[in-house]
Amino acid sequence: MQELLFTGSELAERPARDSENSPYRDLRELYESAKTCTKCALSTTRRNFVFGEGNPTARLVVIGEAPGADEDALGRPFVGRSGQLLDKILMAVGFRREEVFICNILKCRPPQNRNPLPGEIECCLPWLLQQLELIDPCMLLLLGRVAANSLLDNNLSLGAMRGKIIRWKRFDCVVTYHPAALLRNPNWKRGCWEDVQMMRSHYDALPGTTNNP
Repeated sequence: MQELLFTGSELAERPARDSENSPYRDLRELYESAKTCTKCALSTTRRNFVFGEGNPTARLVVIGEAPGADEDALGRPFVGRSGQLLDKILMAVGFRREEVFICNILKCRPPQNRNPLPGEIECCLPWLLQQLELIDPCMLLLLGRVAANSLLDNNLSLGAMRGKIIRWKRFDCVVTYHPAALLRNPNWKRGCWEDVQMMRSHYDALPGTTNNP
């Protein structure tokens, strides 16, 4: 199994939450339960179940749409060209990859990287909700319209969701472009930069986040 969690001593630890909403003790236990999921047909075409990785007590969780070919091959999220760009975007506003938690709405790659089907999202979303329950972040960065529509349960355009803090459940969310879209349309990078700057400013103003990503 690939190393899923970063537990370096340089990372600030928070006490574990005694959550009544999760039957799992931690992310590794959740992973062991989730990795053999066969709730939808994607389980028959995947090479690897892409659970996610990062700081298990991250204050910021980054959520994309679904694994691509590179992610399916390695079992890790955002490891291709779009992942390299995501790392640069996060670094530009002071986040190292290992300080946040990175995952997707879907944990298995849709064939030919097509958009997730409603039934696939319905089957996979509970795994993501359990991840969020265990990590207990204060902010979510949602990458792309599909990820944002799926999690926020709306049909809004990306433009309608960008440029603001959206409150969902107990989390403050920022929606921006998916890195893959930025690779196809470099002129959108300025808008993404504005989004993540807004996210960082809001993040720094939240209780308990300064120097504690």
